[in-house]
Amino acid sequence: MNGNLYIVSAPSGAGKTSLVAALLDIDPRVRKSVSFTTRAPRTGEADGREYNFVSVARFEAMRARGDFVESALVHGNYYGTSHQWVGARLTEGQDILLEIDWQGAAQVRRVQPDAVGIFIVPPSYDALLSRLSNRGTDAPDIIARRLKNAREEIAHLVDFDYVIINDDFDRAAQELAAVVVAERLKRARQLMRNRGLIEPLLHPGGPPPSA
Repeated sequence: MNGNLYIVSAPSGAGKTSLVAALLDIDPRVRKSVSFTTRAPRTGEADGREYNFVSVARFEAMRARGDFVESALVHGNYYGTSHQWVGARLTEGQDILLEIDWQGAAQVRRVQPDAVGIFIVPPSYDALLSRLSNRGTDAPDIIARRLKNAREEIAHLVDFDYVIINDDFDRAAQELAAVVVAERLKRARQLMRNRGLIEPLLHPGGPPPSA
């Protein structure tokens, strides 16, 4: 049986990356897809861990070959998710998480309509400004652009299945983990994953007589 595909999106500064990291610690059954990007690594980031950092030329060549299940231009940089890698992991039964923006999420849903969309929002625009400023990784003009784009990004939360408000980090992390568990416990998945256990409970005397 295929694994679940989770999409986590948010405006910059909403705490998406930190919440995803917390989820991976809480639930080792979830594996994050490492996206390709043309942006420069930030302090502390490593190639192949946070992102696969590539040149614009290589990214465009990969996109032309159809290597990406989704790709988008976000804040002046390209991002993309490997179609082959995600497909192979899902077929193996692994739960995969994509940390992508709303544009990429829309592309993925066209290919994988049963993907579970989760949108993270900050408690306020003041909180968003504070987080963007305090992380110290972006110049003032970039922060201003991210704030301007945030309103449009947040408007797309209506396209997602779940919305988590990150006003308390520990609670938000637990809510994110709860979504993952809830999706695994849906009836159809439980029947498929645990048919050998459930069938005898449904028919303790053996299979029902044929009509």
